[in-house]
Amino acid sequence: MELYQLPKFESPKLKSPKFTKFWQNKFFWQILLIIFISSLCGFLTGAVSGSLFYSEIKDHLAKLETKIPESQIIEKETVKEYQPQTTQEEKIISVVKNVSPAVVSIIITKDVPIIEQYYIGEGWPFFELEIPQYRQQGTEKKEVGGGTGFLVSEEGMILTNKHVVLDTEADYTVFTSDGKKYSAQVLARDPVQDLAILKIEQDKIVNQQGNLVLKEFPTVQLSDSDNLQIGQTVIAIGYALGEFRNTVSVGVISGLGRTITASGGGLVETLEDVIQTDAAINKGNSGGPLLSLKGEVVGINTATVLEAQSIGFAIPVNKVKKDIEQVRALGKIVYPFLGVRYVVINEQIQEENDLPVNYGAWIMQGSEGEPAIFPDSPAEDIGLKEGDIILEFDGKKITTENNLAKIIMEYDPGYEIVLKVLRGEEEKIFQVTLVERSG
Repeated sequence: MELYQLPKFESPKLKSPKFTKFWQNKFFWQILLIIFISSLCGFLTGAVSGSLFYSEIKDHLAKLETKIPESQIIEKETVKEYQPQTTQEEKIISVVKNVSPAVVSIIITKDVPIIEQYYIGEGWPFFELEIPQYRQQGTEKKEVGGGTGFLVSEEGMILTNKHVVLDTEADYTVFTSDGKKYSAQVLARDPVQDLAILKIEQDKIVNQQGNLVLKEFPTVQLSDSDNLQIGQTVIAIGYALGEFRNTVSVGVISGLGRTITASGGGLVETLEDVIQTDAAINKGNSGGPLLSLKGEVVGINTATVLEAQSIGFAIPVNKVKKDIEQVRALGKIVYPFLGVRYVVINEQIQEENDLPVNYGAWIMQGSEGEPAIFPDSPAEDIGLKEGDIILEFDGKKITTENNLAKIIMEYDPGYEIVLKVLRGEEEKIFQVTLVERSG
């Protein structure tokens, strides 16, 4: 046999099975019939048994349900209202609930120019530079600021800061705590203090008698700010950062009778006899109420010290009452005007400047070099000069506690008063008629 050569293999001849004979076998059909009958019986037995078992379980559960006493049924626990832990906390929560409906957010909108950027080519023929240029393409109304106010009359009169509504070309929209939106009109801006009064129109509703009437707005109660004490707890509510409406902060009165120079919204002015507080007053809180634990307004939040922490200032509410009365009666805010810039003298100022007295209003230039005597004012008419010290105003001694601004607020334009003035070492008496300074 050669290598890799295999012998021939012959496969045997196989006969195919005869399947036809298998299917014709009677034994096969008998087995198949037995299997079918067994399966059918098993299915019917299982169905009947399952039905009986389910029926028994159902009856058993029904019996159990009837046996469960009603007192053992567990219900979802009702959420309980928060309970204040101290009397002071209870008062704060109550004040916020009662006063917040009268606190409003003021949104400032204005038509601002739409600026388009485009490019021009320069430097040809050697090379070309694309120089950016700008041009105006119409205007669009945008929100440019915000502040806070509070309702002081049921007819919709709102008190806020003057610097919040200083722009005469802007539009002012008021949002109440329930989310309603009102267009606001500026009735008056205080020419001396950082105060202004707005007005929104009342909604018309149908009363229980079926008559169409004007819906009254919720209002605040005004306190007597002459009785404030250092350390007294106060609450500030405002539109913090122009984003978070009716934000609440709590603190104390940390100072009284402060004099500050505040700036904002293009306005710089000196505010005298203001309240200092450590209640957080943020941008957007301007014009909001400073409240006592009785829920009465003691001041109007107006300024904060950016470099410090928790030092804010509020205008005493007693300075506001006359503005509200004048707007109701006259439709504007007017002031008696003398026409001097001054510094109230205390012992420190006396010692530092070698002055002969430790009280009075020392007439001097403003912090930005403004003249000490206003041109065409009553003070100029009677001959008051820079360096004069006004000792008494109509018989009232001028002190840090009873300064000139506070005293003059007690008078109206047209009053003739007497001034006692120290010029050098000589006392002089001047008679002067106060004029109107209107905003």
